[in-house]
Amino acid sequence: MAAAGSGGVTEAPATQRLTLRPLRAEDAPALHRFFSDPAAMAYFDTAHADMAQTDRWVTGTLAAPPETCREFALVENGEVIGKAGIWSAPELGFFLRRDRWGQGLMTEALTALIPHLFTLLDLPEIRADVDPRNAASLTLLRNLGFAETHRAARTMQIAGAWCDSVYLSLPRP
Repeated sequence: MAAAGSGGVTEAPATQRLTLRPLRAEDAPALHRFFSDPAAMAYFDTAHADMAQTDRWVTGTLAAPPETCREFALVENGEVIGKAGIWSAPELGFFLRRDRWGQGLMTEALTALIPHLFTLLDLPEIRADVDPRNAASLTLLRNLGFAETHRAARTMQIAGAWCDSVYLSLPRP
């Protein structure tokens, strides 16, 4: 039986170094390593103050309808090191523990996951909303074929500061 919130979805295709599987409740402690790191959360949200906050995020994600939310754990050598998926259709979200940045792991994960997401969901496109200061994510998405559609100012507050957005889109192949 599939994990709650996975909509009966089996694992996405594995990559050379990663297993991609539907997110599970027991992934919360591993994800908390990211959610509680202010530097890692700089372009995502305010860092989680405690494990209960991460548990609520995971519980909410798993309870979301499968036609709007498909989140996958990125597992390396049996350890969850990040997540990626559609968190609010058609919007892509992803993160990786800071100690795993710069190693090509997210490129590897998204190269396998994006075609799987197009297969799972009837989406004409996948979109992304990125803080323009997040050069690494912008480069990653552009290298995966995403194109900028527009920009907007003061779209979200993170840790009390307003952030801008660069919107990107990848059409269904």
